[in-house]
Amino acid sequence: MKHTISELEDIAAQVRRDIVRMVHACQSGHPGGSLGCADFMTALYFEIMNHSTDFKMDGKGEDLFFLSNGHISPVFYSVLARSGYFDIAELATFRKLNSRLQGHPTTHEGLPGIRVASGSLGQGLSVAIGAAQAKKLNKDHAHVFVLLGDGELQEGQNWEAIMYAPFNKVDNLIASVDYNGQQIDGPTEKVLSLENLQAKFEAFGWHVINSDGNDMDAIVKALHYAKSLSGKGKPVLNLMSTQMGYGVDFMMGSHKWHGVAPNDEQLAAALAQLSSTLKDY
Repeated sequence: MKHTISELEDIAAQVRRDIVRMVHACQSGHPGGSLGCADFMTALYFEIMNHSTDFKMDGKGEDLFFLSNGHISPVFYSVLARSGYFDIAELATFRKLNSRLQGHPTTHEGLPGIRVASGSLGQGLSVAIGAAQAKKLNKDHAHVFVLLGDGELQEGQNWEAIMYAPFNKVDNLIASVDYNGQQIDGPTEKVLSLENLQAKFEAFGWHVINSDGNDMDAIVKALHYAKSLSGKGKPVLNLMSTQMGYGVDFMMGSHKWHGVAPNDEQLAAALAQLSSTLKDY
C-alpha cells in the first residue's frame, strides 16, 4: 500500500514519539540518530521497499534492509512494528530483560524483520554486499538496502567493501549514509574528518546521489531515483544529510543526544512537539 507524503509525515511523527518514549522508559538508548533517520526509515518501509510482514529469513523475491549503525535500533523497531511485523505493544519492552528488542538488533530472539545482528560498526555494508550478490546468483531481481552512520565510515572494513562492490558490479545494492556530522565524542570533523565523501565514493566507482533525509518528499524522490539507477553496473550511494535529534528542538544538531535518555521533563517537552498520529503503544 502506497501513501501520500502527508501520510508518511504523520507516520514519521508517530515513530519519533515512539523513539523518545522507548528510550525514556528504560533510561537507555540512542535517541539522536534515531530521530534523524525517522523520515528515511518511514519512507523505506512504507513507500520504497517491496517487502512482506510474513517474515522469512531468506527474503526471496523481497527487498532487504540491513541496519549497520545498529545503535539506532529504536527507529528500526518502531518502523517494523508500525508496518506490521510485530505488535506495537511490544515496543514497551525495549531494552528490558528477556525482551526481543535489545539495545542493538539481534537475531537469536527471533524478532521478525531482523536478519543480522548489528551495532559492531563497520560490518553492515559487507553483509549487505553478500546478500546482494546472493540475490544476483539466485536470479532474484529485488534490491538490498543498507544504512550506515557517517562516523561509522572511520572503520576500515567499510573501505574494503566500498572498493569491492563496484569492482564486482553489485548494482542491486543501495547504500545510504546518515550524514549528520555527529558521533558519540563530537562532530566528525573534529574526531576524524571524512573529507569529501562524494568524491571518495565516486573515485571507488559508485554512483552517488545527494538527498535531504529530513524532507519526506525529497527522500522519497531520492530513493525512487536510486532504485531507477540499479542494474546499470554500479552500486548506488545515497549521501543523506540529516540532523541528529530532528523533530525535537533541544536535541537537534548536538552529539550530546547520541546516547542519552530524556528525563521526565524533557520527555514531556519532546512529546509536545510531536503529534500523536497513530496513537501511542
